[in-house]
Amino acid sequence: MRTLALLALPIALSACSTAGDGYPSLLPRPIEARSDAEPVRPDPVATPEPVLDARIKAQVATAQEIATRFRALALETESRIAVARGVAVGDERWIAAQTALADLDRTRGEMVQIVTDLELTASARIQAGEPAYPALDAAIATLARESAAQAERIAALESALND
Repeated sequence: MRTLALLALPIALSACSTAGDGYPSLLPRPIEARSDAEPVRPDPVATPEPVLDARIKAQVATAQEIATRFRALALETESRIAVARGVAVGDERWIAAQTALADLDRTRGEMVQIVTDLELTASARIQAGEPAYPALDAAIATLARESAAQAERIAALESALND
């Protein structure tokens, strides 16, 4: 009996093993082979627009005229502030300096308006899903720097008058 039990043992143990088809493969699955990185898309290139180019050129030319006028008014304002230094508030010379500062600020406002118009054009292009227009972006950057320089000059002149 004992021999029979020993002979039956390998048969019984072989029933516990399987052929190996029940286990998942350790090879990479198709989902693991794909990349989760963002696909590379080329930047859209803006096609030349003659109407927009002409409008940008006209506004830049107007802005240059405003900048020239601003420089002339700034020199005039400096001379009026030099005369008004140390006088009482409300004196004619002080009023003339304040008037010159107001004229200077109004001229800067014209520059700010041009920058705002160009920025609105760029914003409308973005909202319409159109690509950025390099000439428009360059004009905005250049005129915004000019406008900021004008604001600094006005602030310096106002400070000089109030000292």
